[in-house]
Amino acid sequence: MQLPRIGGYIQLREVAQERVGLTASLNRARISVDGNAASGFSYRLLAEFEASAGARNPAMVSLREAIVRWSRGSFGLTAGQFKTPFSREYLLPVPVLETPDFAAVVDSLAPRCDVGLMGEYAFGPFATLSLGVFNGEGQNAIANRDSLVLAVARIVARPVAQVGLGASFARDGPDSLRWGIEANIEQQGGLLRGEYILRHRRGRAHDRDDFGWYLLAAYRVVPQLQLVARAERFERPAFGPTRRVEAATLGGIVELVPNRIRLLVDGVRRRTGAQRNRSDVLIAQLQARF
Repeated sequence: MQLPRIGGYIQLREVAQERVGLTASLNRARISVDGNAASGFSYRLLAEFEASAGARNPAMVSLREAIVRWSRGSFGLTAGQFKTPFSREYLLPVPVLETPDFAAVVDSLAPRCDVGLMGEYAFGPFATLSLGVFNGEGQNAIANRDSLVLAVARIVARPVAQVGLGASFARDGPDSLRWGIEANIEQQGGLLRGEYILRHRRGRAHDRDDFGWYLLAAYRVVPQLQLVARAERFERPAFGPTRRVEAATLGGIVELVPNRIRLLVDGVRRRTGAQRNRSDVLIAQLQARF
């Protein structure tokens, strides 16, 4: 048996915001353990220290992933606690995200980490199908309190190597459906990625569904520098225009030490509510991987 591999990352963040000033934080710190348990079987543990959403609440340490995976050929089974197969952006490992935070629609509507079972099948290089059943209670829940399950399906087709087109579906109860579509194009240092996600509740008119989208463009000018821009919108019409969010992000990534040390610098402008109240934020984030 091979020795387990230990890895992780640390993110240090400085935020400058109007009428607030400067705020420094340890945004995230995580450590992971990966290894092979037997022929065809592998495991992964991931614990993370993450900054609290509230200014007065302390950061917490939590278990993010704990999985056992079996694979043979094109088929794989994963059991434990892990990311549900829905949003492309959410499925990206956090250390490789092009922006400091997820888009609002991904953070609000995409199913997140949960406890369950998932099967995957790869149709050669052309498509991948993922089907999973989860408790629907979120991470670190010790029981399925309502006995309902969260069913998630995702398929991604690659008609050519540079293009990925996907669709996702999630049913987290008899009265709630979520679906999403995505596109990803990469060519000669350029990247274009977008998603649209919608959530419908039974008995609610379709024009009052929660929905949102984002479009991200990036270009690697030189191996050490990547420029990034993202536009996004998220709405909850059932709650009125006060829940509307529009944002634009513009910045860059500097690879100080390739695959080890990176610096993200981003300016974010958000407009929220019926009056489209504006807030501007400048974020600098230093990340070290080990």
